[in-house]
Amino acid sequence: MRSALTPLELRRPASVDEALRMMRDEALQPIAGCTDVYVGLNFGTLATQRFIDLDRLDALRTIDASGDTLSIGALATYTSIMEHAAVRERLPMLVSAASQIGGLQIQNRGTLGGNVANGSPAGDALPVLAVAEATIVLRSAEAERRVPFTTFYTGYRASVMRPDELIVALEIPRVHGRQWFRKVGTRAAQAISKLVAAGVRNDAPRIAMGSVAATTVRLPRTEAALATPDGLDAALIALREEISPIDDIRSTGDYRRDVAANLVRRFWTDTA
Repeated sequence: MRSALTPLELRRPASVDEALRMMRDEALQPIAGCTDVYVGLNFGTLATQRFIDLDRLDALRTIDASGDTLSIGALATYTSIMEHAAVRERLPMLVSAASQIGGLQIQNRGTLGGNVANGSPAGDALPVLAVAEATIVLRSAEAERRVPFTTFYTGYRASVMRPDELIVALEIPRVHGRQWFRKVGTRAAQAISKLVAAGVRNDAPRIAMGSVAATTVRLPRTEAALATPDGLDAALIALREEISPIDDIRSTGDYRRDVAANLVRRFWTDTA
């Protein structure tokens, strides 16, 4: 019996090296948790029909804290992130983000690498990685390279990652200062963000937002303003010139501008 899945082809490598050779030699779409892929299949919006299943590659699930660097494998699930002692101690804002991504089923299946690769500007974990100044580790069959998170995306769901590369890990330096995360959605979980933000407060404040531009963005002018004597007032002026939210099915651009300003106020108040 034919179904919507009949024309699809699935490859299952036994190791990371085998996966990278397949990525080099064939046109394949990587999948793991499939929390976004299945939505696309259901709605018939996926153009890709050839996939490579990374789910069995346990080498990409490792979470390790070595010295001042926290390394999170691309296949680490949100549940494993929430439960890992080193993440809870070093990056509580990522734990907070993971706890608000979908329900338990999504948290058990969804992966951090998948959130990054998907590249949605509403991705809940992405503002955290931006203000944590994470590095994305990309690997191909021939080489490995590291790309700062803030230079990874080139446009809406577009990045510098090549077709033969996989995200294998996220490396995060030790974060100094008070960490903060907020998601604004229709409900607390299992809803796409209307707006999502993360911040770090220290002598050089950092703040990033999602759903205010084509990609998740750091807000350098807002950050610089927060560090001045005028502080919050100057930051709110800079913010409105720095973001470009759109109208869509979830919200209007004007609503997002107002909420973004409220989130900057909340960030500054909560971390005072």
